[in-house]
Amino acid sequence: MKWLKQDSGNFEDRRGMSGGGKAILGGGAIGIIIILLNIFGGETGQSIGNILQQTQGTETGEQTKTRELSAEEKELGDFAESCFVYNTKTWTTIFDENNMTFEEPGMVLFDDGVETSCGSATSAAGPFYCPGDKKIYMDLRFFEELKTRFGAQGGDFAIAYVIAHEMGHHIQTVLGTSGKVRQLQQNKSETEANKLSVCLELQADFYAGVWAHYNKELLEEGDIEEALSAANAVGDDAIQSKMSGQVQPDTFTHGTSEQRMYWFKKGFISGDIKQGDTFSALMD
Repeated sequence: MKWLKQDSGNFEDRRGMSGGGKAILGGGAIGIIIILLNIFGGETGQSIGNILQQTQGTETGEQTKTRELSAEEKELGDFAESCFVYNTKTWTTIFDENNMTFEEPGMVLFDDGVETSCGSATSAAGPFYCPGDKKIYMDLRFFEELKTRFGAQGGDFAIAYVIAHEMGHHIQTVLGTSGKVRQLQQNKSETEANKLSVCLELQADFYAGVWAHYNKELLEEGDIEEALSAANAVGDDAIQSKMSGQVQPDTFTHGTSEQRMYWFKKGFISGDIKQGDTFSALMD
């Protein structure tokens, strides 16, 4: 992906720091469960909040610097911040085109654990968006695991895709979609509630594709393939098959590999936010 350093006042790099809230969750069985529930996950308040409330502990204190970031880590952080800014600029434009006002979210990079308005979380949660404080949270070391554990192709545009997907959850929060879905889920069976969650996640993939459509001038050969490889690797069917050897469609919360690739591609090809009604397409 072609990019130039972009700066945002709503971007925080907390890597190499400790304190200010320590999540107790580790990377064991609970960590694996959270990964399966939330990889490329949605909103912490909706999907892992209950698990966090049952298992977390909180220690408050001042944040202190514990290590210096390497040159590679700094460059990766600059790239993530730039992708965040590119997303913000694109969605500001799209909202303006539709006579709406875009509310810019925040983004936080962290190591190991982080305290949010949705509760404490560790890196095991994967990248996520918290609607409570309207911030995207991400431990960039996740992307190495995406390659080694889940077989994704990797590459910088896989990172760009994830950031765009999480920005999609912010769009859903701003537009009120997420709130409506949570209300609907309260009166549904677990299977039907899961279907609504799938619709929400696939719409976020669609929005990620729309962002890529608006930024074609930044794309290099192979970028879209990197995004599709990541989407394919984190489909519910792919994860369940790899982790347990069994696929249980009624438990899907994010969509199949095929669905995730389809909706990203639809957003990328159309560039039209009005074509992202995953709910009508999947709930009828």
